[in-house]
Amino acid sequence: MSFIVYVLRSMVRERSYIGQTDDLTARLRRHNEGRVRSTKAYRPWSIAYFEKYETRAEAMRREKELKGLKGTAKFLKLVDAAKW
Repeated sequence: MSFIVYVLRSMVRERSYIGQTDDLTARLRRHNEGRVRSTKAYRPWSIAYFEKYETRAEAMRREKELKGLKGTAKFLKLVDAAKW
Protein backbone atom coordinates (compact mmCIF):
# COMPACT_ATOMS: atom_id res chain seq x y z
CA MET A 1 0.00 0.00 0.00
CA SER A 2 1.24 3.48 -0.75
CA PHE A 3 0.42 6.76 0.93
CA ILE A 4 -0.08 10.07 -0.81
CA VAL A 5 0.70 13.59 0.33
CA TYR A 6 -1.50 15.99 -1.59
CA VAL A 7 -2.13 19.68 -2.09
CA LEU A 8 -5.62 20.79 -3.00
CA ARG A 9 -6.49 24.10 -4.58
CA SER A 10 -9.85 25.76 -4.03
CA MET A 11 -11.54 26.50 -7.33
CA VAL A 12 -13.44 29.50 -5.89
CA ARG A 13 -10.91 31.21 -3.61
CA GLU A 14 -7.15 31.46 -3.39
CA ARG A 15 -6.79 28.70 -0.81
CA SER A 16 -4.81 25.52 -0.54
CA TYR A 17 -5.05 22.47 1.71
CA ILE A 18 -2.31 19.94 2.45
CA GLY A 19 -3.05 16.43 3.64
CA GLN A 20 -2.15 12.75 3.34
CA THR A 21 -4.20 9.67 2.55
CA ASP A 22 -4.04 6.16 1.17
CA ASP A 23 -6.90 6.80 -1.31
CA LEU A 24 -6.66 10.17 -3.05
CA THR A 25 -9.83 9.77 -5.12
CA ALA A 26 -11.98 8.98 -2.08
CA ARG A 27 -10.37 11.76 -0.05
CA LEU A 28 -10.97 14.37 -2.76
CA ARG A 29 -14.59 13.24 -2.94
CA ARG A 30 -14.95 13.73 0.85
CA HIS A 31 -13.51 17.27 0.56
CA ASN A 32 -15.87 18.15 -2.30
CA GLU A 33 -18.92 16.67 -0.57
CA GLY A 34 -18.32 18.99 2.39
CA ARG A 35 -17.49 16.15 4.77
CA VAL A 36 -14.21 17.79 5.91
CA ARG A 37 -14.94 20.69 8.22
CA SER A 38 -11.78 22.69 7.47
CA THR A 39 -12.34 22.68 3.69
CA LYS A 40 -16.13 22.81 3.47
CA ALA A 41 -16.39 26.59 2.93
CA TYR A 42 -13.97 26.63 0.00
CA ARG A 43 -15.47 23.92 -2.24
CA PRO A 44 -14.97 22.72 -4.89
CA TRP A 45 -11.36 21.54 -4.70
CA SER A 46 -8.98 20.23 -7.33
CA ILE A 47 -5.71 18.37 -6.94
CA ALA A 48 -2.80 20.76 -7.44
CA TYR A 49 0.03 18.40 -6.51
CA PHE A 50 0.74 14.98 -4.98
CA GLU A 51 3.60 12.68 -4.04
CA LYS A 52 3.60 8.95 -3.17
CA TYR A 53 5.37 7.33 -0.21
CA GLU A 54 5.81 3.75 0.95
CA THR A 55 4.87 4.35 4.61
CA ARG A 56 2.41 6.58 6.44
CA ALA A 57 5.29 7.86 8.60
CA GLU A 58 7.13 9.13 5.50
CA ALA A 59 3.94 10.75 4.20
CA MET A 60 3.26 12.43 7.54
CA ARG A 61 6.82 13.82 7.66
CA ARG A 62 6.44 15.26 4.16
CA GLU A 63 2.99 16.67 4.96
CA LYS A 64 4.46 18.49 7.96
CA GLU A 65 7.33 19.78 5.82
CA LEU A 66 4.95 21.11 3.14
CA LYS A 67 2.76 22.78 5.76
CA GLY A 68 5.87 24.58 7.01
CA LEU A 69 6.59 25.78 3.46
CA LYS A 70 3.02 26.89 2.73
CA GLY A 71 2.95 30.38 1.24
CA THR A 72 6.67 30.48 0.47
CA ALA A 73 8.13 30.82 -3.00
CA LYS A 74 9.38 27.24 -2.82
CA PHE A 75 5.87 25.95 -2.04
CA LEU A 76 4.27 28.07 -4.75
CA LYS A 77 6.79 26.85 -7.31
CA LEU A 78 6.17 23.26 -6.27
CA VAL A 79 2.41 23.49 -6.87
CA ASP A 80 2.77 25.67 -9.98
CA ALA A 81 1.37 28.95 -8.68
CA ALA A 82 0.87 30.28 -12.20
CA LYS A 83 -2.36 28.28 -12.38
CA TRP A 84 -3.95 29.93 -9.29
